[in-house]
Amino acid sequence: MENLSFDTFTKKIHIKTDVNTLYECWATKSGIEKWFLREAEYTSSEGHIRNHAEPIEVGDSYIWKWHNWNGQEIGTILQANGVDFLEFSFASDICKVSVMFEEKEKSVLVTLIQYDMPTNEKTKMDIYNGCSCGWTFWLANLKAYLEYGILLNEKEFDLTDIPQAGHIYVNM
Repeated sequence: MENLSFDTFTKKIHIKTDVNTLYECWATKSGIEKWFLREAEYTSSEGHIRNHAEPIEVGDSYIWKWHNWNGQEIGTILQANGVDFLEFSFASDICKVSVMFEEKEKSVLVTLIQYDMPTNEKTKMDIYNGCSCGWTFWLANLKAYLEYGILLNEKEFDLTDIPQAGHIYVNM
């Protein structure tokens, strides 16, 4: 087994759906807002704001806004093959996230890798720990949404004014 390090982590989950559905859930405004974000905006490298169903392309920039967090994530789409792989800059462009979809017998294996993370103490806590926990929940939320038609993330209670809510609540 490879040694664990604070500059990368991998999360995997089997989801009973097809690759096209998963790709759309990640690569379109309407798809990603169904299970992950309160609001997403994608802008092409030419400055065109993509419509709700238009897939992302390499060079697009994004602005993501979550439920229960007043901040926003800004980044760039680094790879998007239109089928089963995408990659984007993340955490204020200090690291990258890749997402792959691989057909299996009765499901699709989703593999998310976050990498190129700095390893200072603040980043270990905020990025490695925070994002690793966060992606674990959001991948489970995606599975719940696609397989059972339910969402697990908190929308009923406003947690934005609770200090450290993202480290305390498991469904943000």
